[in-house]
Amino acid sequence: MSPTTSASGAPTPQRPEPPDRPRVTELRLSAFAGHRRTGFALGPCTLLAGPSGCGKTSALRAYDALARLGGGAELGEAFPDPAACVPERARPDTQHRRGFRIGCTADGPEGPVRLDLAVQAEPELRVVGERLSAGDVVLLETALRDPGRRAVQAAWHTAGSTPVTRAPLPDDRLGTALLPLRVAGRTDGQRRVLAAAEQMVVALRSVFACDPRPERMRDPVPSGTGRLLGGCDNLADVLWRTRSECARRHARFVAAVRAGCAGPLVDVLAEPRGDGTVRALLDRGHGIRTDFARLGDGELRYIALLLVLLTGPGVLAVDPAAEVPAALQTLTVLTDGPDRSLDPRQRAELLRLAARMGEAGHIRTVGAVSDASWAAGTDGVTVVHLKP
Repeated sequence: MSPTTSASGAPTPQRPEPPDRPRVTELRLSAFAGHRRTGFALGPCTLLAGPSGCGKTSALRAYDALARLGGGAELGEAFPDPAACVPERARPDTQHRRGFRIGCTADGPEGPVRLDLAVQAEPELRVVGERLSAGDVVLLETALRDPGRRAVQAAWHTAGSTPVTRAPLPDDRLGTALLPLRVAGRTDGQRRVLAAAEQMVVALRSVFACDPRPERMRDPVPSGTGRLLGGCDNLADVLWRTRSECARRHARFVAAVRAGCAGPLVDVLAEPRGDGTVRALLDRGHGIRTDFARLGDGELRYIALLLVLLTGPGVLAVDPAAEVPAALQTLTVLTDGPDRSLDPRQRAELLRLAARMGEAGHIRTVGAVSDASWAAGTDGVTVVHLKP
């Protein structure tokens, strides 16, 4: 796979982002599924475009897996089907081992920090190598020295009387996410390692993979936590919460819904029922209310994606770095087919909102679409064209 960048043949100008917000600015798929030596920049709002089979969905899957690992997940949780991640024509070595390699760059206060990860998928899933680096300094490096042990040998930068510290780390987790528990931070070198690792982890952790499923959004849902699920099944429950929490943000949401949906619209609301469930409604004014059960797939997907972009980690079912203030974190929304079932007006409104939210630095978007010609010329949008 080889990417090209730009929506109109020239680099899309990007406005500078707040430098104190860690964010992933590059994804690298050195050997992953159908990708070989693929790497592309990620802006505040990025669309991966190309025909079926070019690797858009697998790129989103790789990003999501890195995010899970950054949050402390085990390899099996991040890669539930590791064999599908191995390049199709990859040949096993003499010990019948096959695997894949992915990585990313996170920018922030420490400058660009690179993470590269090599994973063995067969005969058993395990990390075989990891590197965290900043500039020309390798801050953490791990390697599988003894296949009989469930550990990798790690070495991290110290820059004190002992330039490198060596210790074993588990082979089923991301070593970078474990460093804050292992590095004391007594020397300048250790503090640099900690700062780089924390920047990478914070950049990765706040990711929300979203694929609204209209067939599950039409029915009343039980009252619950008010945190939106990735399929937006519980949209009515979340509307019940958000409408009362922030009138200003809800007004923006209603205005965006009005801009993309047919007919008059006064409000978008949720109504509790006597059986402990909540249903979502469009208030048309003059006492007329339209149940979500009457809405088409495009309207429901549009409404759900608007709500995602106008809420944030406190409402979405994500696990951000709790030890870092929300003002210093950026949420990244991953969505496959954000334009699916949307009409031209809806997708244009949605893209403009995603670009505005990305420009503010709070929410970044990475979406996969077959054709991005409709996004050409939209300020703040980066289009990456993937080719089979």
